[in-house]
Amino acid sequence: MIHLVKSGETFAEIAMNYRLSLQSLLQANPTILPDQIKPGQPVYIPGLPNPQSIPYKVDVSIQERKLRLYKHNILIKTYPIAVGAILSQTPVGQYVIVNRAPNPGGPFGAMWLSLSKLHYGIHGTNNPSSIGKAVSKGCIRMFNQDVLELSSMVPNGTEVFIHP
Repeated sequence: MIHLVKSGETFAEIAMNYRLSLQSLLQANPTILPDQIKPGQPVYIPGLPNPQSIPYKVDVSIQERKLRLYKHNILIKTYPIAVGAILSQTPVGQYVIVNRAPNPGGPFGAMWLSLSKLHYGIHGTNNPSSIGKAVSKGCIRMFNQDVLELSSMVPNGTEVFIHP
């Protein structure tokens, strides 16, 4: 897949956000000088498919506390979610799912789907009463059965659009 460099973003930050080593990102982009990247510049991310090749899209409304799953731009499911608390808000932006971990333990419930922003993801919860509230540290929480259903449908590389 191709990542377009954002203003202020470093090559090392891009590597971390996609859970890649700096060396593997450099090897995948041999013509790029990492200390001279510019906003809008394309960077090839190895190991992830082109998001346009994936029929699914995830839309997250922070205000509504809803995650909507689309297939071929048709809404197929809406899930209730928990979002970030006032002091640890869910980051707004366009991301992709970069990897996943079943049964990650602790407060993350039955599944963790990493987003292309380090430390953020969509995950289950060991506290189902939190769903519908703004209480997380910025992640998107779902009921365990919902995140398992979602993860069974969407592959890595799926676009996730988070908005207010």
